[in-house]
Amino acid sequence: MKIALSLFLVIVFNWSVAAQSVYWQQDLRYTIKAELTEADHSIRAHETLVYKNNSPTTLPFIWFHLWPNAYSNDNTALIRQIKSDSSRSKKMENYGKGSIEGLSFTVNGSPVVIEPHPNPDYVDIVKLMLNKPLAPGDSVVIATPFTVKLPPCFSRSGYADGEFMACQWYPKPAVFDKDGWHPIPYLDMGEFYSEYASFDVSITIPADFVVGATGTLQNADELQAYKKAGAANSADRKGKRTLYQPTTGNSTKTLQYLADQVPDFAWFADRNFVIQYDTTRLPGGRIIDVFSFYHNKKGTIWNNSIDYVKEGVQYYSSRVGDYLYPVVQAVEGPANNSSGGMEYPMITLITSPDAKETTLASVIVHEVGHNWFMCMLGSNERKHTWMDEGLNTYYQFRYEAEKYRANSIFGDAIPDDIKRLSVPEFQRVVYDVIAKNLPMESAMDIPADQYPNSDEYGLVSYVKTALWMFLLETVTSQEQVDKAVQLYFTKWKLKHPGPGDMKAAFEEALNARLDKFFELTKKTGKLE
Repeated sequence: MKIALSLFLVIVFNWSVAAQSVYWQQDLRYTIKAELTEADHSIRAHETLVYKNNSPTTLPFIWFHLWPNAYSNDNTALIRQIKSDSSRSKKMENYGKGSIEGLSFTVNGSPVVIEPHPNPDYVDIVKLMLNKPLAPGDSVVIATPFTVKLPPCFSRSGYADGEFMACQWYPKPAVFDKDGWHPIPYLDMGEFYSEYASFDVSITIPADFVVGATGTLQNADELQAYKKAGAANSADRKGKRTLYQPTTGNSTKTLQYLADQVPDFAWFADRNFVIQYDTTRLPGGRIIDVFSFYHNKKGTIWNNSIDYVKEGVQYYSSRVGDYLYPVVQAVEGPANNSSGGMEYPMITLITSPDAKETTLASVIVHEVGHNWFMCMLGSNERKHTWMDEGLNTYYQFRYEAEKYRANSIFGDAIPDDIKRLSVPEFQRVVYDVIAKNLPMESAMDIPADQYPNSDEYGLVSYVKTALWMFLLETVTSQEQVDKAVQLYFTKWKLKHPGPGDMKAAFEEALNARLDKFFELTKKTGKLE
């Protein structure tokens, strides 16, 4: 690969990073009680939220996301975007409406006024007007009942084939940071930006359902039943499957989950799930629980899914920094959704076709990796997608090369003689082909909704950024790149970093100025 070193010449010298302004982020504590009604695919719930204003600004209002309303009519930003993109429009074959209704907000027990967003297409954003401005350091208690009508699954949240996927399902404040408010509509091409929070969520469901969710399950009998069945299935992957047995004789059960310092809460339920369970010891010595949940069908390649989840959490922990949470999970989604996967804290939904184990392994490892690049490093995915998807793809490509001499961009098209190369040579050849042949005209650092189509969005924010990281590797080393990412993780875990924060951490770790290297994130066309 030709690399113009002068383009981002690394000049090494001793220097100090300029002191940053005082950092702050808001503090949120949710208590949600929810009940799934299977017959009409609805969730009836009540939310209580303690919102503490850690900013230096007095807040007269709080923007709220009501993201289920993105499914409520044919003119929302979500539906307009899907229809306008030929690569995504096939999703409309499964289209059906959803909504969030029955809202009645109170603040500290008193009713408040809710104003719609001025853009009529943004029916999933409202402004909650506070009866009394919220001063710095003060807190308010916000509460509301709500009912979610889940749509058929065609874009993340919904139901299909007896499986329920509750994603972006509850009233949620927009992020307020040093740049102000970030009220963003739900989109299919373009992900999210969320405040860190603690969650106490109780879910009432039919007693024979298996649930995977963000957080740790607090019901000891239920958790033991999951672990018992899951451990048996992990130990014997070719014999008869051990299925979950309900722990109550009642028609319903209520499961409680706790999660701390996470940007979101999602849950998935299906009475047809097979469970796998194991533990894994992180490089730092801590032992965490590992689960996978998949459909009970013949010929499934999910029999080894627990291994891929463990590989993912071990791979990223050893190269980026130890996983911070007590559990990690993967869930098989419906066959009618071709999005590949969608990540949430401690759990990921995988909808990739399962024709090959290498494909499934790569998708699971990628989505588990988002626990670092999305969750623990809470960048603004909508505005700076490359900080999330691109860094994650860089490590995914390394995993694929090391384990399989493969790369998901090329699938089965890689010749055998290339597969016989050493890992560094294999990577060099793969990235050389990417640099010379893949059309990646857009700049990396543009908002997700400004890409001309989803193909360009994927190639640039995922692949072009992985190439960008590989260019840094070629003029330093893989060890130095890991050193830079590890310092970035150490400084910014459980916070909201921006591109400048990443740059400062990289420069400090490498003892180098990287101005021209980071200018490449604004460059259109090829990186060569």
